[in-house]
Amino acid sequence: MSQTVQEPLIPRGGLFAAAALVLFALAAVATARLTGTGGVHMTLPAAVESRDLNFADGQSGAVLVYDHRDGQLVETLAPGSNGFVRVVLRGLARERKLGDIGPRPPFRLTRYANGQLTLTDTSSGKQIDLAAFGSANVGAFARLMMAGARS
Repeated sequence: MSQTVQEPLIPRGGLFAAAALVLFALAAVATARLTGTGGVHMTLPAAVESRDLNFADGQSGAVLVYDHRDGQLVETLAPGSNGFVRVVLRGLARERKLGDIGPRPPFRLTRYANGQLTLTDTSSGKQIDLAAFGSANVGAFARLMMAGARS
């Protein structure tokens, strides 16, 4: 009986090349992370206006929007409306729940000189650039900036 020697399916040179590529990619990522080289850093222009808001669940699925400064109800989002606002708030509320943070710290809605609008969770510092989701969705939050009587 004779035994047949089979050649490996992947040539040894190909394995070395793949390993070298993986190591190079890991080294490049580590270098970029540690030195900041190649990273994109967005600097926001000056804030023109901001408003701290609190959100609470109302009856029948409504979302109640309060001005944090004076506790005044500024808007009631009817059930089945304002889907984008609800999704953003649900995501932020989930993060607060995981961090064992209550509903008391406000969310800061900020408009910048270039018209950009952001929503920041003041408890975690997480900031969402609302323009990334389209102008119709920005408009949903822009209405909250002006909602209710402000002095």
